[in-house]
Amino acid sequence: MRILLDECLDWRLGHELQGHDVKTAREMGWNGIQNGRLLSLAEQQFDVFITVDRNLSFQQNLKKFSIAVMILHAQSIRLVHTRPLMSKVFAQLPKVRPGTLTIVSS
Repeated sequence: MRILLDECLDWRLGHELQGHDVKTAREMGWNGIQNGRLLSLAEQQFDVFITVDRNLSFQQNLKKFSIAVMILHAQSIRLVHTRPLMSKVFAQLPKVRPGTLTIVSS
């Protein structure tokens, strides 16, 4: 599966998703791009977008995008708080579908 990590997430989270092709928004040169435009770009090359932006689902109609979105509910964006959620993300990946939202929390 092709996965895009939002620019606010630590790139090292990708190591927790072995067997998947993981890139960051920074690697793609997409820093500072707003959510709607970012999702439009991401859906062309990725299957899943992972973020901590809890407002994304209120700001965007996710059903119109052909990419699944996963929102991490962590204490902060620090690696120490997001890394423990990655096993749940890994387990959910086979179940996600384009245009859907999955919330991952501890």
